[in-house]
Amino acid sequence: MMDNLRAAANHVVLKIILAIVAISFVLTGVGNYLIGGGGDYAAKVNGQQISRAQLEQAVQNERNRQQESLGDSFSALAGNEGYMLQMRRQVLSQLIDETLLDQYAQTLGLAASDDQIRDAIFAIPAFRTDNKFDNEKYRSIINSMGLTPDQYAQLMRKQLLTQQLIQGMGGTGFMLPDETTRLLSLAIQDRKARLATLDIDTLVAGQTATDQEIQDNYNQNKNAYVLPESFKVSYIPLDAASMMDKTTVSDAEVQAYYDQHKDQFTQQARKHYRIIQSKTEADAKGILAQLQQGADFATLAKQKSTDVISAKNGGDIGWMEADSTVEELKQANLNDKGQLSGVITSSVGYLIARLDDVQPAQVKPLTEVHDSVAAKVKQEKAVDAYYALQQKVSDAASNDNESLASAEAAAGTKAIETDWFSRDSVPAVLNFDPVKQVIFDGSLLGANGAPGNNSDVITVDGDRAFIVRIAEHKPESTKSLDTVRSQVEQQVKRQKAAQQARVDAEKILMALKQGKGDDALKAANLAFGEAQTFDSTRQNDRLSQAVFTLPQPQPNKSSYGLSEDGKGNIVLLALDEIIPRKLDDRQRSLFVGQLNQGMTGVTFDALLNNLRGEAKIKLGNAAQMQ
Repeated sequence: MMDNLRAAANHVVLKIILAIVAISFVLTGVGNYLIGGGGDYAAKVNGQQISRAQLEQAVQNERNRQQESLGDSFSALAGNEGYMLQMRRQVLSQLIDETLLDQYAQTLGLAASDDQIRDAIFAIPAFRTDNKFDNEKYRSIINSMGLTPDQYAQLMRKQLLTQQLIQGMGGTGFMLPDETTRLLSLAIQDRKARLATLDIDTLVAGQTATDQEIQDNYNQNKNAYVLPESFKVSYIPLDAASMMDKTTVSDAEVQAYYDQHKDQFTQQARKHYRIIQSKTEADAKGILAQLQQGADFATLAKQKSTDVISAKNGGDIGWMEADSTVEELKQANLNDKGQLSGVITSSVGYLIARLDDVQPAQVKPLTEVHDSVAAKVKQEKAVDAYYALQQKVSDAASNDNESLASAEAAAGTKAIETDWFSRDSVPAVLNFDPVKQVIFDGSLLGANGAPGNNSDVITVDGDRAFIVRIAEHKPESTKSLDTVRSQVEQQVKRQKAAQQARVDAEKILMALKQGKGDDALKAANLAFGEAQTFDSTRQNDRLSQAVFTLPQPQPNKSSYGLSEDGKGNIVLLALDEIIPRKLDDRQRSLFVGQLNQGMTGVTFDALLNNLRGEAKIKLGNAAQMQ
C-alpha cells in the first residue's frame, strides 16, 4: 500500500497543473446514512452491510440537493433513466468509500471522545442563537434530517475520524527546496505563442449536403428539434386593491364602527412624574428632608440628581400610562397631585418621586379620529367584498365548467387570453408558482390533451387571485424535417467543414514539425499572427490549456500543436518561448501551501484506491435501479 501512495505522490506536478484534488465529498451529504434497515442490501464491504434503506435515503438526499441546485431543469434529468441510474451508482460508490474510510480509521486506532463530539456540535453555526448553543434549534434541525440525537452524534464521530485521517495525511507531505523550485517553474510561468486559425465559417461555403446526409443527421439529432409543450390560457384576474376604488363608506357606518370599538380610541389614564436619583440611601434621605421642608423639587433635581437626562429637565420624566410605568414607581402608590414618595430602592440607585399631574382615561372624540375610522371601515368592506367576489366567481366557474362565460359575468369583467407559451416562457402576469402548478400539472386538461376544466380560485400574494382555463394546448412534438431542413443542412455542412479543417490542420502540423511549414501554410493561405502571452494561472479555455501542454521549444525553434477556439475553429499553435515567473516570499509561501494541499489530495486518492483494491465488496440487488 505504501508503494502505491508513493507512486501517486510522484504525479503531483500533473495534479497541480490540471487541478487541486477535491476531497470535500467525504465531509458532505452523509446525513441519514446511519439509518439501517433489514431485508435486501445494497452492498457488503468487508462483511459490513450497507442496507437498502441507507442507499435509498442517500439517493433521496442527492436528488434533493440537485433539485435545489438545478431548479426546474432537474425534472428533465429525473426523467432520464440512464442519468438516474448513474447518480444511484455514484451515491453507492460514495457510501462504499465512507465505509472503507471508517473501517480504516478503526484499524489505525483513531478515536473521537464524547467531549470532542459535543464540542464539534456546539461549534456548528446552524445550532447557535446569539452566539450561544440553542438546544431547541439543534433538536429541530436534526429531527428534520430524520435523525435522533444519538444518531447525529454517531455521524459527527465518523466525520471527526475522517478529518483526523485527512489531517494525518496532510502532515506527511515533504518536498525538498530544489523540487519546490522545479515545480514553481512548471506551474507559474508565461508562454509566448503564435496562432493560425482555420475558419470554419469560410470552409462551410464550399461544402455540399446530400438528401441522405441531411436525413441521417436529422434522425441522429431529433432531440435538438423538439417543440416543448405549449399552452394558450384564458384568465380572470381578481385584485383586492381594485375593490377599494369601488367601495364607499357612509357617516352612519363610521359612527357605528366608532361606537362598537371605542376601546381602540380611548386614551388610558396617565400620570406625570418627576424624580431625583441618588447613589446612596443617605443622600436620598437628605434630599427628601429638604423637599419636606419646602425646597423646590426641580432645583434640587438639577443640582443633585445622578440621572443626567432627567436632571436637565428638573427631574421631569414625562407622562406614563400604567403599562409603561416602571415597577418602582407603581409601588410608590402616588395618586394625588403633588404627592411625594419616600426613598425608593431601584436597580439604578435610590429615587425620590413626585406625582405632578393626573389625567384620567378619556375617549377621543369621533371628530378627531373620523378619517382613520373611515379608512378602517373602507378597508374592511373592500376585503369582505373581495372574498365575496372570489366565492361568487369560484361558484360560477365550477357550475359552468365548459367555459369562463359564467365566471366572467360573476366577476363583471372579460377573461384575458395569452399568446402561446411553454414552461420556460410563462407570461409575467401569470408567473406565480401556484398558478404555474395548476396550469402544468394536467388537472385542467381533458381527454387527449384538449381543454378541460376551469380552475378554482388561485390566490397569490394574499391580495390577488386568478381563475384560469386552458384555451389551447399543444403537446411536446418534434419539428418535421421540412421545417428545419435548412438548419440541418447547415449543420451537415459545418460538420464537414470541421472535419476538413481538422484534416488540413493535421497535414500542416506534420509539415511544420518536418521544417516544411512555410510552404504548407502558404498553400493553405494561412499565416501565424503576432505572438501572444499566455498566463499559466489563467487557463480558462481549451486554447490556453493546449498552449501549456506543448513541449519545451528548442533554441531558435518553435514547438507546434493543435487546438480549438471558442467558436469551434481549428487553431495551429506555435510555442516560441517559456518565461518562468519570479515570485516574492509571500507568493512562494502561498504556492507551497497549495502544493502540500494537493499532495494530501493525491495521497487520499491513492488510499481510497488501495482500500478498494484490498476490500471484499459485494453488490446486492438494491444496488440496481428500482
